[in-house]
Amino acid sequence: MELKLTAKQFRRLLDMAYIGNWVLNSARGEDRFTDYDQVQNLLFGKAEEEGMGALTISYGGVHLPSPAYVNGGIHEAIADYEDAIFFRILAEELARRDMNDVPIDEHNMDELNERMDAYMEEFELHGTDNVMVETGE
Repeated sequence: MELKLTAKQFRRLLDMAYIGNWVLNSARGEDRFTDYDQVQNLLFGKAEEEGMGALTISYGGVHLPSPAYVNGGIHEAIADYEDAIFFRILAEELARRDMNDVPIDEHNMDELNERMDAYMEEFELHGTDNVMVETGE
């Protein structure tokens, strides 16, 4: 297979591969999807060939993202995504709880969305500062 990319497009492809592999494998421990690691290895090996050697290091014949790459802002992008998803999921879970976990359909979807919007507004203003857990003590 041949794929022609500009240097900028290839750089974006590296980012997408790294982010994708991070999402798939970062929480899996030893049970990694190694085929995604292999694709990342190929791409970061190609980065060195394409004059982007600062983005990769070789360790035991495996091409890995370099510390400069990893510390260069890619994890801020991942963190932004994780924050957005975290708050959206939390808002939906709390809204469903408030609705007694009834099945959602066209009759109550507006109520769910309104409740989620209210939670999202709260999170935008205060983060999780006002989230409390009551204990039996």
